[in-house]
Amino acid sequence: MRRRNFLTTTRDAGLGAGAAWALGPIGTLLADSAAAAETQALPYDLIAVRNGDPAAMFDAGIAELGGIRRFVKPNATVVIKPNIGWDAAPERAANTNPRLVGRIVEQCVAAGAKQVYCFDYTCDNWRRCYRNSGIERAVKDAGGTMVPGNNERYYHPVEVDGKTLRQTKEHELVLESDLFINVPVLKSHGGARLTISMKNLMGAIWDRRFWHRHGLHQCIADFAGHRRPDLNVVDAYDVMMRNGPKGVSVKDVKRLGAQLISTDMVTADAAAARLFGLDPRKVDYIPLAADGGAGRMDLENLRISRVVL
Repeated sequence: MRRRNFLTTTRDAGLGAGAAWALGPIGTLLADSAAAAETQALPYDLIAVRNGDPAAMFDAGIAELGGIRRFVKPNATVVIKPNIGWDAAPERAANTNPRLVGRIVEQCVAAGAKQVYCFDYTCDNWRRCYRNSGIERAVKDAGGTMVPGNNERYYHPVEVDGKTLRQTKEHELVLESDLFINVPVLKSHGGARLTISMKNLMGAIWDRRFWHRHGLHQCIADFAGHRRPDLNVVDAYDVMMRNGPKGVSVKDVKRLGAQLISTDMVTADAAAARLFGLDPRKVDYIPLAADGGAGRMDLENLRISRVVL
């Protein structure tokens, strides 16, 4: 891997009465904000897709935002950050679905990306995580490159203007990227209650023990204000409902068959919490991030496209 030195400084498609698939009250989530429409360049703040294979749902969802070429420019370096933290098979839903990750890589390559990299700072052995999650094979088959995240030499100091988090070390690929795509899996988490978009970024930094020791939720919110991915794709196809983040067996998993796409991590996480069945305000880092200006959780005021395949 080439390294550099760094200076440390609604479309309501097919929605019927029986399609309230748990983003929350239909009336509030589909409310359109004329003011928001005037200030946003993208057609929607959030895309919510249901009832398809992970790859097909991404195809439909990104099309609603104008297509992947709206984000991927010719000869761009793209970095994709799934959750690959655990040595577990795809059906356990401990990691991001490999079919989703592979399709995102495939679309980026087709759009003219020069390089598409994929990595995570794993909790279990990184080689086994990459292989047994199915993500390594999916990325390589789609034309992307897997990169390790298991060594401190890959990480470089950055300053963070947070309440608790003032500095950290971030993976050099993220710092070098032209386009950063965050692809978390929605699942339960013993410490954070849920792990989604903002929590997934802990796999892009080195010194995460500090976060656990000094207020996990505030550190997650602080970093969300520093590092905002260009695109967030929440995998909610198979969802670990309990015993997260690794889970015990497939009995922990429920098929929700959904996907959420947004350029705003706070919006994506608030919607994902609703989908999981939780009030977003009960997942502390979500309101902390919203109050800190990292994004919006007022779903009732956002433009949401719901697509049912």
